[in-house]
Amino acid sequence: GVSFRLPFGETKALFGVAGSGKSTILKLSLGLLKPDSGRITVLGNEVTEMPEEDLFPMRGHLGMVFQESALFDSLTVRENVAYRLTEEHGIYDDEIDGRVREALRFVELEHTLDLFPSELSGGMRRRVAIARAIITQPELLLYDAPTGFLDPITSNTIVELIMKQRDVYKTTSLVVTHRLQDAFTLATHTFDRAENHMTPIPGDGIDPSTSFLVLNEGRLIFDGSTRELVGSDDPFLKEFLS
Repeated sequence: GVSFRLPFGETKALFGVAGSGKSTILKLSLGLLKPDSGRITVLGNEVTEMPEEDLFPMRGHLGMVFQESALFDSLTVRENVAYRLTEEHGIYDDEIDGRVREALRFVELEHTLDLFPSELSGGMRRRVAIARAIITQPELLLYDAPTGFLDPITSNTIVELIMKQRDVYKTTSLVVTHRLQDAFTLATHTFDRAENHMTPIPGDGIDPSTSFLVLNEGRLIFDGSTRELVGSDDPFLKEFLS
């Protein structure tokens, strides 16, 4: 009974209490799970009907940031970020090295190339996970609780990177989050390329490309803009926002 569209270039923040189905929606979108009924179309592909061998090329156009990063402990940062490309090409060459450095430069971690995940802080691991997700220049990014278990300052750094990807590259994104503050920061700020940090949108500004989805007990109870969410009279939403 869940139905929504994510238009090209837009970002949707997906909320819901634990167990409401947020991460399941990401797995369904990737074709890792099959729905009991209905259709899921991703980048023009109906993933519910696709055989496994056709899902792999489709996933090549997607980037996924997993909960708690899910980096390979035995691989260096360089090897983690390059993993998909080296799997595809069978070799780590100069072209891949350049793309790895570019992705790590985007998250401001180029100096960590030869470190292992155990040598990084939680926030740094999350930034490496974002670098790994964007190295293929995906058309769609899926974030599964990217700020989970991080302190507020580090969470802001991650939100800023999501915003940077949104505003610089116009990448379509679905962001599962438990933190209302993170989503509202995305909705009310923009990334200033000249200053290299996020700034509030002037006045009572709201980013028009960012909107909200709210799940409750397996149902989608809200799909709309920031102002519509804040102004809703729905009892559950009012309690959720309080």
